[in-house]
Amino acid sequence: MPVAKFLRDFRRNLFFRRASTRSQEVALTLVAEAKSYQRSVEKFRQVFGTDPEIATFAPGRVNLIGEHTDYNEGFVLPIAIDLFLCVTARGRKDRRVRIVATDLDDSDEFAFDEIVRDENSNWRNYPRGVAWAIQQNGIELKGIDAVVASDIPIGAGLSSSAAIEVGFALTFLHFASANVPRPTLAQWCQLAEHKFAGVQCGIMDQMIALLGKKNHALLIDCRDLSHQFVPLPKGIAFVVADTGVPRTLAASEYNIRRQQCEEAVQWLSKLLERPLKSLRDVTLDELGQVFNDMPDPIRRRARHVITENNRVWAFQQAMRESALKRAGSLLLASHASLRDDYEVSCRELDAMVKALMSVDGVFGARITGAGFGGACLAMVREDSVGHILEEVPSKYKAELRNGSPEAKLLAVHPSDSATVKELTG
Repeated sequence: MPVAKFLRDFRRNLFFRRASTRSQEVALTLVAEAKSYQRSVEKFRQVFGTDPEIATFAPGRVNLIGEHTDYNEGFVLPIAIDLFLCVTARGRKDRRVRIVATDLDDSDEFAFDEIVRDENSNWRNYPRGVAWAIQQNGIELKGIDAVVASDIPIGAGLSSSAAIEVGFALTFLHFASANVPRPTLAQWCQLAEHKFAGVQCGIMDQMIALLGKKNHALLIDCRDLSHQFVPLPKGIAFVVADTGVPRTLAASEYNIRRQQCEEAVQWLSKLLERPLKSLRDVTLDELGQVFNDMPDPIRRRARHVITENNRVWAFQQAMRESALKRAGSLLLASHASLRDDYEVSCRELDAMVKALMSVDGVFGARITGAGFGGACLAMVREDSVGHILEEVPSKYKAELRNGSPEAKLLAVHPSDSATVKELTG
């Protein structure tokens, strides 16, 4: 049957793609079995008594460098990663939506004619929000039954939220027979997160989920959404090291940082005596001229954003030149700035960076994601992945000494963007 054949082919393709680019040990440890797809299909059959018509895959993401710059109209350099959220779905003849979140043991039901924010559940607001945003732009949607499952860890800074937005946006559009340019769709998903999830996120996460390319990073100008692919050197891999400290992206500290950046723009506009749209418009030399005239911590927030934009450009050039030591130093500088100037690190994140840097084969490491917990990213030699995954957890525990959460490490590779696969018909 089509679903079974698709699953076999998906597993086979994913296995050979990964096994060909990793050491045997890592391939055996991390080879994907399309678990999210399998869980989604099995639950779909159980709940709805039939097979789904499509499967939509949306990747997680890791931002290589450029943290807290996206909502300041700056530059970012993310990759889509080979961990996926899967939405299986079948069309309905009415305008109702039924969704089962198999990993959360939860469900939702709503009508396209009456979409309201759910005050009691965070995840439900992502599908509702994207449906609202799509309809705000004049597209009439058709009802679906859907099941969502994900292999993207929640709360680890790998953008599970953007994956669910993108996964459902593409699913809704498929059944509406509507095509939307992907940068435009990224903006609609961002709007959904602002209005329904209550998070004033930037545009990066949605852009990379919709535009990612295997073996490439995506350099995004968050002001005009122009973008270019940056080829990544051979022989490297990226390790995501989850500290075990959960973080809530909608927590007040994230929105406070955004507000502080807006205040910094106001201060700099006044001190530099010219109108500024964002911190993107200020050079480091200009900041230095008025730094002592600005209040703290506003001035340090500005310094992080301005220097981080510079690091993004330096890092992408290092990638093009395969200058791995230089790139590693830029990752460490980014972490220091996030820790000291932006103050979004924590004891566990700092300990994880130290643990990673104490192991052979690591070029550099830093916070990835919003911070306040979550994960670190390390750029490593591909042939060192096995011993890095083995050695770092104990070193992390030793750094913290007085008890520590359980560290979870995994190697990720740049993946292609979200896609819709037809299973029947």
